[in-house]
Amino acid sequence: MTTQPTTVLEEFAEHMRELDLPLPVDGVDRAREEAAAALSQLGDHVIPRLESLDAPLLVVIGGSTGAGKSTLVNALVGDMVSRSGAIRPTTRRPVLLHHGADEPWFTGSRILPGLARVHAGGDHDPEAPRVGDTTGDVDPATSLELRADDRIPQGLALLDAPDIDSVARGNRELARQLLRAADLWLFVTTANRYADAVPWDVLRTAAEREVTVDVVMNRIPERPGVAEELAEDLRGMLERSGIEVSRLFLVPETRLDERGMLPASAIGELQQHFTHLAADGEARARIARRTVGGAVAGLAVSARDLSEHAAAQELERARLRDEAQEAFSGSRERIDEALGDGSLLRGEVLSRWQDVVGTGEFLRGVESLFTRVRDRIGQAVSGRPAPSVAAEQALGTGLVHVVLDETARGAERAEAAWRTTPAGRQLAEGADLSRLPESYREEVSAAIRAWQGDVLELVRSEGADRRTKARVLSLGVNAVGVALMIVVFASTAFIPTGLEVGAGAATAVVGQKLLETIFGDEAVRRMARVARERLTERLDALVAERSEPFLERLDALAGNASAETLAEDAAALEEIAREIREDS
Repeated sequence: MTTQPTTVLEEFAEHMRELDLPLPVDGVDRAREEAAAALSQLGDHVIPRLESLDAPLLVVIGGSTGAGKSTLVNALVGDMVSRSGAIRPTTRRPVLLHHGADEPWFTGSRILPGLARVHAGGDHDPEAPRVGDTTGDVDPATSLELRADDRIPQGLALLDAPDIDSVARGNRELARQLLRAADLWLFVTTANRYADAVPWDVLRTAAEREVTVDVVMNRIPERPGVAEELAEDLRGMLERSGIEVSRLFLVPETRLDERGMLPASAIGELQQHFTHLAADGEARARIARRTVGGAVAGLAVSARDLSEHAAAQELERARLRDEAQEAFSGSRERIDEALGDGSLLRGEVLSRWQDVVGTGEFLRGVESLFTRVRDRIGQAVSGRPAPSVAAEQALGTGLVHVVLDETARGAERAEAAWRTTPAGRQLAEGADLSRLPESYREEVSAAIRAWQGDVLELVRSEGADRRTKARVLSLGVNAVGVALMIVVFASTAFIPTGLEVGAGAATAVVGQKLLETIFGDEAVRRMARVARERLTERLDALVAERSEPFLERLDALAGNASAETLAEDAAALEEIAREIREDS
């Protein structure tokens, strides 16, 4: 691998920060927890460990409620350095014990950067509250108490974690965070509770991530054969569960002294093990590499899982987008159908157009048709809108109503489709997406007026030569423009079966003949095509605008960490894990 491992890990961490799993699809809660755990493990352990393989080995001491973790820690140090709580659950600041010479490894943010540092005695951090001050500004559940003690062998650090099965969620989450930061996990249980379910779930997770685990069975009754029998049973359970344990230590039930301390003899084997481990740099490095290699391999598994969840989110977004687009695509098709079924060429529009062209025998001759239309326009009553203007207004009003009705139905269908699934309901929550904005009616009206302006400009441009211009001016640009609009609505672009629409067809035939009289066949076809294209563009834009509230909600969900990116991360992490294992 040419890329530095820490570079790959930092890029993966950035992708975890960018990962967005906002939609309530199957398994999303677990995926969010997995992403948060992966990001925590990267910052708390994996990246700092790979950057500092010679740092002291971090032994995290964890276990069940009341297993005697703190008592064990005190015995290992030979002093009351960790307080156990008589009342459960105890919100207690975790304690990290280290040799004084190892202090620089822990005072900064090298590991567990999210936990505030509180120093035990001394003047290391004058702003930090003293150890006994649990009412200070630093929350015990989000901070780490550092205690330098030269009785801890150099090269080794002990971290007393909260109960992994605490009834307090904060304690459980902190315990798991600390365990993810461990180079070696010392799991403490008791002769009465070693088969409890929760600790075994955590042990299985540790085995999957190849964390080096030592186990202490505490409070074993001092009766002949009991220790051996319990040890054999525990080893069998571990083997059947596929959990590899490095060492198993048995601690007998022992009376505490007046200070609440275990006698040194009770933990002699464990004390000796840690002393030898601290003195063996090669063994410490082997444990650190094995654990970090397993952690990276576990992160690769998480990356693949999260890639699948990201893909599921992308599919759900695509499905919701398709539903919205399909609803508005249907609206767009129905607008075309309404324009092409002849309904717009009846009623008010037909009446106003007949005011322009008359209702008599239109088709006795092209030249006479032109003359009659010109004469009728010239006979318009003064003070009233010209018939052509009235026809143009009626046509525009009808088109506005069609667009408003169909886009409103499209929005209703899109919202109804979204509300059938949890993801869609979440997106639609708190917004009446089907309601037409107050400004939309005016926007539609303005777009239709603009199209009608396009048509009139087409008429002016096509009638530029002297003879044609005279004919256009004699009828009026508006009258000729209305004729072109009617031809557009009745064209085969909107009526698949042609002009078999009764009065609408007759209306269109008159317009067609009138335009051909003025411009000729070829010019009319060209003008109708251009007018259709411009109408289509404006209608597309209007419908697209109405779909934007739906699509904008989807676009706001898009994260930068894609399923493909996470799959690439997984492959890179697998390669790093392989290299670490080969070097171990």
